[in-house]
Amino acid sequence: MGLDDADNTAISRLLEQLPLPANVRLPANSDVQHYHDLFSPRQLAALAVIREAIDDIPNRYARSAIRLAWSAALTKINRTFLSAEGRAESRGGSSIFSIYRYKVAAKPVELPPWPTFYERAQNVLAAKEEIDREIDYRKRTGGFSGKFEVYHDDIDALRDQIKPVDYIFTDPPYGGHISYIDLSILWNAWNGTLPSFKDRQRELIVGGDLNLSEDVYVKRLDQSIRTCFALLKPKHWLSVVFQHWSTAYFDAILTAAAEVGGDLRAAISQIGDPVWSMHKKKGKQSVLAGELILTFLKTDKPKTVDANKPFDVEAAIVRILDETSNGTVYGEYLLNRVVVEAWQSGALGSLNINRTDFADMVARQGWSYDDKAHQWRHAGIMSVPLLGRL
Repeated sequence: MGLDDADNTAISRLLEQLPLPANVRLPANSDVQHYHDLFSPRQLAALAVIREAIDDIPNRYARSAIRLAWSAALTKINRTFLSAEGRAESRGGSSIFSIYRYKVAAKPVELPPWPTFYERAQNVLAAKEEIDREIDYRKRTGGFSGKFEVYHDDIDALRDQIKPVDYIFTDPPYGGHISYIDLSILWNAWNGTLPSFKDRQRELIVGGDLNLSEDVYVKRLDQSIRTCFALLKPKHWLSVVFQHWSTAYFDAILTAAAEVGGDLRAAISQIGDPVWSMHKKKGKQSVLAGELILTFLKTDKPKTVDANKPFDVEAAIVRILDETSNGTVYGEYLLNRVVVEAWQSGALGSLNINRTDFADMVARQGWSYDDKAHQWRHAGIMSVPLLGRL
């Protein structure tokens, strides 16, 4: 009898015989208290059966590859899976990717475990074939002959492990938006890789289940940027991806960079993703989307930073709005411009603006927020659907 046909009693007996992950306690903002509650008994049994078979694969490379497929299936075979409205049941994902907590679906969708895993396994095999073709091509053409190294460590520890590098691209957590370690329990519990309390304390976020403080976040963000420059060769580049309403966070990044010789050479806003997050859809103008990419050149010429000069935020907003050519602007772009101009004016440290005041200032200039396009639009400018522009 297969799992699909087994009754609850049979599944309960099977669970007693299977190697299951630790039933650890989940973060306080979860819909359920313990890890096993994230799964129906049938889901838990199916995942354990497949995982046990994978662990018996003798070749460690094949075992790791198929375990990757199993990990991808895990995100769909649990009670946090939210099916996308108006699409096939399988088109969706776990609430940890959209709501950023363990929210159990009001009407859980139980996808068939084996077909779900099989589909993911086929994707891994296709990727393996593509990589093999690329390796073969490189060998035959005498192409890339370097090496690729992966380090899983705190950046402070890397200073003793690697030599200075040519380029760094880093995307630090944006304050308290996502509690990465808390949400990684979904995989870490099965893999037996739950982080220690010490590691959890060092996570670069605000809040989380440990309620990490903003002061510690700012200090660690500052130190991490300084360490990045220590790991960078002179006359080479560092790019930092960031987005937040708190100008203190931007100040920590920019001041740390300047004080160790990082010269800001570019600040590029990337906004307008056609797939908006659930938070953006609900929060509209108060929720930031996209990101600001700050790129620095390591000059080895440290600067003393005085960032407490006065700054007229509303005047800057008026000036930037006047520069728009089509009567529309993303609020994120507008905020990013204000932040960069305040920094260049030596005033970022004194800049203190919240999302409500920001929206009021824009509205006073005759602009209104378009909930569908997620843009600010000047009075008299009509919203044009994307397809209408093609």
